[in-house]
Amino acid sequence: MRFSTPLIPATLIKRYKRFLADVALPAGETITVHVANPGAMTGLATPGARVWLSKSDNAKRKLPHSWELVEVDFGGGAELVGVNTAHPNPLVGAALAAGAIPELAGYDTIRREVKYGKNSRVDFLLESATRPPCYVEIKNVHLMRRPGLAEFPDAKTERGAKHLVELGDMVEQGARAVMLYVIQIGSATRFKLARDIDPKYGAAYDAARVRGVEALAWKCRIEQGGIAIDTPVPILE
Repeated sequence: MRFSTPLIPATLIKRYKRFLADVALPAGETITVHVANPGAMTGLATPGARVWLSKSDNAKRKLPHSWELVEVDFGGGAELVGVNTAHPNPLVGAALAAGAIPELAGYDTIRREVKYGKNSRVDFLLESATRPPCYVEIKNVHLMRRPGLAEFPDAKTERGAKHLVELGDMVEQGARAVMLYVIQIGSATRFKLARDIDPKYGAAYDAARVRGVEALAWKCRIEQGGIAIDTPVPILE
């Protein structure tokens, strides 16, 4: 996924009300930008951090700028981290279309946002005439409290636990179900659940795995010009 226009550098002043942040542009102007991230953003929203913004050409948007990347040093030097939680789904869509995720390759059709479960929509439904359907849920990951170790979630997520239950239901109905964690941190070398942050999500994950739900974790390559699904990382169960 390439950004449609060059990103704009800025300095973070503060993030507030979850979806808003004030930043200072290089010329000194302060503006408010949209933050497409409902999570805690632990370690990513430190005042003074260097951030990168996109600007929409939609004249109807109240806030034309969106916060896309932030520079963070997790112990190995400054690196770019993706904070926009709207990006993982299109990133995975492009990877699926290219057959870049071997565990999810070989299906005839790829459908997005298909209704399933109890008033839910699965991120991707993969179908083939010769294989059971495969339900794929995507979760964005940007929490790193120890160098190299990516974690999810960064806040309590009842919705995430509900998805795990519904994926398990699909397996019991004869389908395949996969939880795919997309890590927007290029230095990640492994992944685990942040069970201390949300024990209920951890318990739902364990129950889903027992029911046959698969789990994958892939990290992204993050650059100022764009983001792409890159390589898998092991999951520490």
